[in-house]
Amino acid sequence: MTMNRACEGIEKKGAQMLRGLTTVSFYAADLEAAKRWYTELLGIEPYFVRPAPPAPPGYIEFRIGDYQHELGLIDSRYAPDNAATGPVGAIIYWHVDDLPAALDRLLSMGAKEHAALTERGEGFVTASVVDPFGNILGIMYNPHYLDVLAGFSSVR
Repeated sequence: MTMNRACEGIEKKGAQMLRGLTTVSFYAADLEAAKRWYTELLGIEPYFVRPAPPAPPGYIEFRIGDYQHELGLIDSRYAPDNAATGPVGAIIYWHVDDLPAALDRLLSMGAKEHAALTERGEGFVTASVVDPFGNILGIMYNPHYLDVLAGFSSVR
């Protein structure tokens, strides 16, 4: 499929430019260790691995959460030449139902605190950690997320 064909109709008047989160990608120098760590954290096996075994993987992907968002782990060999080597950049916050318990679990698994549990007002609470592979993982209790999810559930 060509790019023009894949993007057909994208320039509709009133169309949203950013339609939704599709994939969050984290880099890891030890992709096998990252796979084990995230498999334990998430409680599921990745659904996609490339190249396929027995070759060592270069990309591993999990589908997680209420909307089956993709969390991709990429071998650091494939990072862009100008990629930062430490925890920097945007923080993606994943909703969790029990933020203190989630934070405790992440820390017990070897993650390091990046930003302490912080109340943001009106029920919004955030924290973030740096995983053992140098990526920032944000977690959040977000009442708005639950309201949106409940709205989708009532439509079904």
